[in-house]
Amino acid sequence: MKYLIALCIATVTTLPASLLQAQTWPQRPIRVIVPYSAGGLSDTQARVLSERLSAAFGQQFLVENRVGATGAIAAEYVAKSSADGYTLFWATTPQVSIVPLIQKVSYDPVKDFAPVSIFGKNTYVLAVHISIPAKTLEEFIEYVRAHPGQLSYSSAGTGSAGHLSAALFTSRAGLKMTHIPYKGVQAATDLVGGQVQMYFGPVADLIQHSKSGKIRLLAVSGAKRAPILPDLPTIAEFYPGFRADTWNGLMAPAATPKQIIDRIAQEVAKAVHDPGVIERLDKIGVVASANTPAEFAALIRSEAPQWRDAVNAAGIKQE
Repeated sequence: MKYLIALCIATVTTLPASLLQAQTWPQRPIRVIVPYSAGGLSDTQARVLSERLSAAFGQQFLVENRVGATGAIAAEYVAKSSADGYTLFWATTPQVSIVPLIQKVSYDPVKDFAPVSIFGKNTYVLAVHISIPAKTLEEFIEYVRAHPGQLSYSSAGTGSAGHLSAALFTSRAGLKMTHIPYKGVQAATDLVGGQVQMYFGPVADLIQHSKSGKIRLLAVSGAKRAPILPDLPTIAEFYPGFRADTWNGLMAPAATPKQIIDRIAQEVAKAVHDPGVIERLDKIGVVASANTPAEFAALIRSEAPQWRDAVNAAGIKQE
């Protein structure tokens, strides 16, 4: 008996530190680093999931906003953090698939992070000002072709997902339009005011303006129709292969123990099936969605070519 006890003690004490760490995690609050300011679409999603994970693990998941450099500051911070499961990155498509293509960053989006799971998918909607006579996407394309170089589209900034979605669309459709970059919500405000004629933006930012008759929604940018706008076609229905939707989800520093990664991913999967969570995300135009770490990694790989094409279509060179 004494031998068996001694053997058990010896086995435990010789376990790798990372395994012991994973078995006892979490023992203190976990920080979730969000690359955008509080109150926005990404921040809201991070807080919804953090509430759920706090309850599931019995430790607080604390949202911390670190803004700047289109999210690169937050990404770099997490990439250099200890891989102990206590610092997570609320990653979005731009920091992983877009920013490294248009500006120099001190992190590798693939090598420096371990994907955990996405939490929500955001599709963009192509909206036009009500003064445009087109009622459908086909009619809009014909109208723009009849007025080459005379129409403009807004975005929340050069290199933003909305800008690249529009650039990819105009490239595929062979349209000549002028890009006017703004900062934040002004891009949608000037569409409503008629200063620009087209804008690719989040559904939540545009649906109310559509209902009030100030703008018209013509199509969505995702691979599938948006549940909140089921009658609106996808651009892919006209241009097969077109896809410019984005995601929000959790990633961790690359060397984070797999056991911790898997445990968090399992709880995210449970969360996206919770009616309360689904309802909260529906209200902001986000589709609750989860995947395994391996599926998340595959998604990132599959999206890389489309965003590279979009950056090329926009004519953006890395700074």
